[in-house]
Amino acid sequence: MPRRAMDKLIAISLLLVSMSAFSSADNLVAEMKDMDSKVFDSFNHCADEQQLKLHESYFAEKVEFYHDNGGVTWDRQSMIDNTKNYACGKYTRSLVEESFQAYSIKDFGAITEGVHKFCSQETGSCDGKAKFLMVWQHANGQWQVTRVVSYGHLPN
Repeated sequence: MPRRAMDKLIAISLLLVSMSAFSSADNLVAEMKDMDSKVFDSFNHCADEQQLKLHESYFAEKVEFYHDNGGVTWDRQSMIDNTKNYACGKYTRSLVEESFQAYSIKDFGAITEGVHKFCSQETGSCDGKAKFLMVWQHANGQWQVTRVVSYGHLPN
């Protein structure tokens, strides 16, 4: 095969591989944004016991939750107890859409990060924004959060 034809073949192959990588990255972002939406839809309705149970199911039993103001919880039950006692029926969470990003973790799952706001259900006021990072494990066809970091809490 002539050198020029080989160069073209290599260039086309590289283009196809890079297009595939962009497509799979876009698919990951869409899938993880959907999971984020599911987790926080159940959070936003967790005053309903069934929604709280659904919310709980998105987290691994040994989930670690790091909060710059609230400290650390080391397991799902403690995290859910805190959610039930301090958030359910009191706050709703909304994602700052353009901030959301997702990254694959080879042979494990994904990392998501972004900015979110929590608003009072009583007054409707949104008192602050914070950054978040979540580590997701994909096993047996199911996504579960294994680590949460919520930090950089600032007034709006």
